[in-house]
Amino acid sequence: MGATDLPYLAGTGSSKLLLVAGAAEAGKTSLLAAFYLLIARGIRPQHVEFAGSLTLEGWENISSHLRWSAKHGPSFPPHTSSGTGRRPGMLHLALQASGELCDLVAADAPGEWFTEWTLNKMSTQAEGARWLADCSDVFLVIADSQALAGPQRGQARRATIDLLRRVGGEQRGRPVALVWTKCDIPVPEEIVAAVREAAKRCLVNHAEFPVSMHPTSDGDTLNQGQGILDLLQWVLDAKASFLKPQNEPLPGPVLLQRFGELS
Repeated sequence: MGATDLPYLAGTGSSKLLLVAGAAEAGKTSLLAAFYLLIARGIRPQHVEFAGSLTLEGWENISSHLRWSAKHGPSFPPHTSSGTGRRPGMLHLALQASGELCDLVAADAPGEWFTEWTLNKMSTQAEGARWLADCSDVFLVIADSQALAGPQRGQARRATIDLLRRVGGEQRGRPVALVWTKCDIPVPEEIVAAVREAAKRCLVNHAEFPVSMHPTSDGDTLNQGQGILDLLQWVLDAKASFLKPQNEPLPGPVLLQRFGELS
């Protein structure tokens, strides 16, 4: 599913485009795969039901590495290549949330796009990220705990803060969450404080979620990881904090205008 397929969801009037922004290897694809696998296993937020998908093959492709098999345990999905072009691959889930249909569309985009977008918004290499930032309804900004705790943590901190600054400049009233992936890895307190201060300074209101594919230490018989369901519930509930101008077309039949194809 690509950008040009999005108008086919227009009839529902219920589409929500999710942008997961972060560096390469930060856990973006794993997070999306975890959403799908939990839903596929019947583990969902309260009052949420699976209602179909236009991209089941795509979901299976990114989630197969997180499944247990007879030969080996779960691993991380392969890196999303920046060679996929300027158009992001789209993953679709139709969910009934408290009786209302939500067509959740998530972009599985390479981290290199966001790194370039952070450095130079108008770069030709940032075109895909720029398109997503223009069109998305909800932003997830990924803070990679492994990178922020590793030997290059200073560089990772600067990159995360720069990304928050860029997202803040593009927010325009849309909901944003700071997501600490791989939260089972402890991050130095001073780095956590610096990232949180940057989020507070750059974003107009935001939520914060620690998530991990690994269960909590006190036992998790359902193997549902940490924080993933809470984050999914927030994504489904999130709404923009601004009112659209009276003369702006309503969503639905004009979805093509919102999700215009990259030229």
